[in-house]
Amino acid sequence: MPERRPDEARAAAEQAARNSYGRLVATLAQQWRDLAAVEDALADAFRSALEHWPVSGVPTRPEAWLLASARNTLIDGVRRGRVRSDAAPTLALLAEADEAADASLFPDERLKLLFVCAHPAIDAAVRPALMLQIVLGLDAGRIAAAFLTSPATLGQRLVRAKAKIRDAGLAFTVPEQAELPGRLHCVLQAIYASYGSGWEDVAGADPKRRGLTEEAIFLARLVASLLPRAPEARGLLALLLHCEARRAARRDAGGAFVALSDQDTRLWSRELIAEAERELAEASRSGSLGPFQLEAAIQSVHAQRAHDGRTNWHVLAQLYEGLAQLAPSLGALTGRAAAFAEAFGPQRGLALLAELPEAQTAGYQPYWALKAHLLVRVGEAAAAKQAYTRAIGLTEDPAVRGFLDQARERVGG
Repeated sequence: MPERRPDEARAAAEQAARNSYGRLVATLAQQWRDLAAVEDALADAFRSALEHWPVSGVPTRPEAWLLASARNTLIDGVRRGRVRSDAAPTLALLAEADEAADASLFPDERLKLLFVCAHPAIDAAVRPALMLQIVLGLDAGRIAAAFLTSPATLGQRLVRAKAKIRDAGLAFTVPEQAELPGRLHCVLQAIYASYGSGWEDVAGADPKRRGLTEEAIFLARLVASLLPRAPEARGLLALLLHCEARRAARRDAGGAFVALSDQDTRLWSRELIAEAERELAEASRSGSLGPFQLEAAIQSVHAQRAHDGRTNWHVLAQLYEGLAQLAPSLGALTGRAAAFAEAFGPQRGLALLAELPEAQTAGYQPYWALKAHLLVRVGEAAAAKQAYTRAIGLTEDPAVRGFLDQARERVGG
């Protein structure tokens, strides 16, 4: 009997989940159209892999093994009546599939699936979350955190959305060219949220989020390539590239968090910054301004510090004001308060923070971290410590918690 190697098998399964989950879902869903059934079948395939691979060894092409296993589960489901009866025609397509095919067996169907999940028949509020779960494999907890909602509420919405796709038999193909602009914003939102989830895990401690930033940039490039004249697609790509350019400077040699204003600009990637600037310039030629272009422009202003050592906070305040008018998200409004505080004084920033609804800010960590910082600047030590404590309690990243804890300890009074 071959030597059991459970650690090797688990590592291979985890890598396949990180690298290929979205492609596996998309490949199956393109033919099957029942996302819930596809997800269940893939879950069975991964469980089977963890049972068989330690004994038989990790296959040469793990993704192909998982795809074949999931297909077999779906086929068995049709035969046993456990999934949609009208999926029977798909049985022939699956049965004829050549399991020994080369890498072309995995065409990159993720972009198609993103646009399918942005179908007008699906509730607009759940489209980006559906994309994150189906295409990128994020769990409901992570997605809920990205969209500032509860996992239970989000889970119910996702179940309803998948049922809608199944019952309506929505086609898993890229829509007609005329339909793309109407679906684009939701697709860009999902890609941005996936990047943000990976960005938060800078240490790579969460296996489910490793590689998410690279995946998001790859998908952003795909969308920009598909819609080269869409300024917001280029704006999102520019935004992600600017953020990614600073990755090496976000932690010091000991792994401690480094705030943007304290980062060593020599560690910023000049190549990525230059590419981001080209994309942003190309987007600006359209004459149509959108929120992702404004966010990219904000990051562009920060990037100028690498050239002259200064941050133009008055320009940033103007850009954030425009973003707040165009897309008044909690993040944009908090960023506006930070920029106005730097440009016009901490009292101005605190006044803007005071305008935000308490129900929204209660669990939003950046709000409390900024409020604590500004309270320190106006000399309200006790209130600042309370705000820091609140921010620390809302922070998952140990490095950021350490940074905030040190800031709290420095507060006098």
